[in-house]
Amino acid sequence: MPERDELLTEIAPTGVIRAAVNMSNAALVQLDPVTGVLTGPSAQIAIALAAELDCSLSLVRYGSAADILAAAEDKEWDVAFIASDPSRADRFSFSPPYTTVTASFLVPDSSPLGNVEHVDVKGVRIAAARTAAYTKQLERQVRNAILLHTENPASALDMLVSSQCDAAAGLTESLSRFCEENPGFRVVEGTFSKVPQAIAVHRRCVHASTFLSDFIQQHCSAGKSGN
Repeated sequence: MPERDELLTEIAPTGVIRAAVNMSNAALVQLDPVTGVLTGPSAQIAIALAAELDCSLSLVRYGSAADILAAAEDKEWDVAFIASDPSRADRFSFSPPYTTVTASFLVPDSSPLGNVEHVDVKGVRIAAARTAAYTKQLERQVRNAILLHTENPASALDMLVSSQCDAAAGLTESLSRFCEENPGFRVVEGTFSKVPQAIAVHRRCVHASTFLSDFIQQHCSAGKSGN
């Protein structure tokens, strides 16, 4: 295992681990409306990471994975909780997945589209966030439907609400929450993608990459043994 000083040079160059979290991914991080504290798997693992290294932690909130990726160039964060998609491997090193989330489609209640297999047909317009990992998977899967790229997941939902598309792609849990707050829409049956979630560091951070791989494996093993 790398020495602690070597690790902290890469993982906390400012003296604090700045961990980027995606606030649009409700399956992984949520804001407690009463306490104002971030909860969920991403927040819990970040706290465990800081405790393991005996280092201070700052959870840096972003509205989407695209925002996290864009902020990487300005060195706003040290580690990021994002999906480990092959399209990102040229810039980042990823830990093993700590969990997996699913993606599906949102449609109006009146839509004839009943499950994910029905969506990839000629003439169907799918709105999906341009840099989302599930969109990268859609790009590799879609053969017949029309894929419309949006700036973020919220924009894809806006397109659906305004009838500019026939289906909006998104993380299943986020789509389900949207349905609860917006009657008239439903999530189709099934999923088109299982998206592995991991901790990312810049590829130059070789010591941090090795450490995080071991850390996540131990964390997940401990979690499973404690169930």
